[in-house]
Amino acid sequence: MFIKICGITNEQDALLAVALGADALGFVFAPSPRQVAPQRVREIVRRLPQSVLTVGVFRDEHPQRVIDTVRESGVFGAQLHGHESPANVAEVMVEISWVIKAVVAGSIEAQRADDYLTNLILVDSPTPGSGSTYDYELLRQIPTTARVLLAGGLTDQNVGVAIAQVAPWGVDVSSGVEKSHGYKDPVKLKKFIENARAAFEDLNQIADSESLKKGDHPFNWENQ
Repeated sequence: MFIKICGITNEQDALLAVALGADALGFVFAPSPRQVAPQRVREIVRRLPQSVLTVGVFRDEHPQRVIDTVRESGVFGAQLHGHESPANVAEVMVEISWVIKAVVAGSIEAQRADDYLTNLILVDSPTPGSGSTYDYELLRQIPTTARVLLAGGLTDQNVGVAIAQVAPWGVDVSSGVEKSHGYKDPVKLKKFIENARAAFEDLNQIADSESLKKGDHPFNWENQ
C-alpha cells in the first residue's frame, strides 16, 4: 500500500498531500512544465515529516549528476524516468539506496525489468505526464520479482478500478490531481488518496480471507 504524489512544485501542495496521507512526494528535476530547482526542493523538504519519502525525478541524466542533485536537494531517493541502462541504474545505487526505475508499458525495458538492480519498477504510458492510460494487460509482461508502481492516466475516478484490476505494490499520480501544470487540485488530491487507500484495503481483505492466495494473482503481491 504505497501512494506517491508526483510533480510537486510548491510547499502548499507538499504539505497538503502529506496531511491527506500520501506516502511519498516526487519532485521533477528533468525538463518539464513541473520542473523545480533543487534549492527550492530543499526548502520544501525541510518542512516535511521525516516519515514521508521524497523522490527526485530524472530523465536520461548522468548518474553522477543524479547523485549530486539528490544530495543538493535533500530528497531521499531517485526516480530514473528515461532510457537509463542497468549499468546507469547500478551506478546511481552505489550512492542512493532507494531508486525507482520507470519503464513504458509493453516495452523491452518493461519485459526485462529484472535486469535493473532495483526491484522498484514504475510502469507508465508512452507519454509520461500526459494523463493518458494504457492496456493494463501489458503489466503481465513485467517480471514477478518487481514491485510495480502503477502510473499513467490515473485519477480519483479510476484509481480504485485500476488497483482492483492490477493489484500493484503502489500507485503514482501527477497530472490526474492537478488544476494546472504544477499545481494540485485539493479536492481531486483528497479523493484520489481516499479512493486508493480504500481499494488497497479491499485487496488486503481479499488476501486475508484466503479467497485469493498469494502467488495466484498475475501481478506481484510481495511487500504490500
